[in-house]
Amino acid sequence: MNMLLTNYIQGAMRRATYEILPDNTYYGEIPGFQGVYANAPTLEACRETLQEVLEGWIILGLRLGHTLPVVDGISLTVEQEAV
Repeated sequence: MNMLLTNYIQGAMRRATYEILPDNTYYGEIPGFQGVYANAPTLEACRETLQEVLEGWIILGLRLGHTLPVVDGISLTVEQEAV
């Protein structure tokens, strides 16, 4: 699962888009990942923050049983054990 998760995160980060805002800070988001965005004074800080937000979003989504976007053919799901 570890490499699968790493590949998923890397694939999602490749989809990220960035722009410079009027206040000269950087804004980044990942299309298809609702609520995953970051704003920071430098592009590198924005990338780092965006990845941290993405990781937390994935963990929360898996805990809540949300359907996460498929990235590069990778689908992250939690399988429920039979009771």
